[in-house]
Amino acid sequence: MLPEQIKNFREMATLKDGAYILLRPLVTDDRQRLMEFYSAVSEEDMRFFRHYAKDPSVIQDWFENLDYSKVLPLIALVKERIVGSASLHFFNGPKRHIGEVRLYLTKDFRKRGLGMKMIRALIELARKQGLGILLAEVIADQTKVVKAFEQLGFRSNCVLDDYFMFPDGEYCDVVLMTLSLRQKVDEF
Repeated sequence: MLPEQIKNFREMATLKDGAYILLRPLVTDDRQRLMEFYSAVSEEDMRFFRHYAKDPSVIQDWFENLDYSKVLPLIALVKERIVGSASLHFFNGPKRHIGEVRLYLTKDFRKRGLGMKMIRALIELARKQGLGILLAEVIADQTKVVKAFEQLGFRSNCVLDDYFMFPDGEYCDVVLMTLSLRQKVDEF
């Protein structure tokens, strides 16, 4: 079940090139759209995914286990086509104040401002959920993505050497980035 502030979340966005996008939470009726979205992912891009999302059984499992208290999936739609997927992953216990953000955009919607709009929406939703810190893991070679997260207020905390291993066994470095959502109040 969706909490009210999430269920009612809708944001119309206009990209810098004039394209209109609807941002909203993923719902069970989106199954076919999501399968089409991930079936178009190139094998090169798929190397970065934690799950082989081109497999329909993976998508099926996501929908069968859709639990917004664990993962809040947000989609970007152009008419009925999904062009972006972002998610906010929640933790338990001592990390219950932290959320992790993830993002994937179709090739034709990259470098158009959509990623920034989706992450801003996740930041807003994270605040509404009472989170104090957002976490993002960005491939170190993707310097433009690192800069984009920095423009949104994220800090590069460290580079983790050989932190990510591709399916072929090759490694790459990851920048661990965080954004504090807590208001800092100076006392006097």
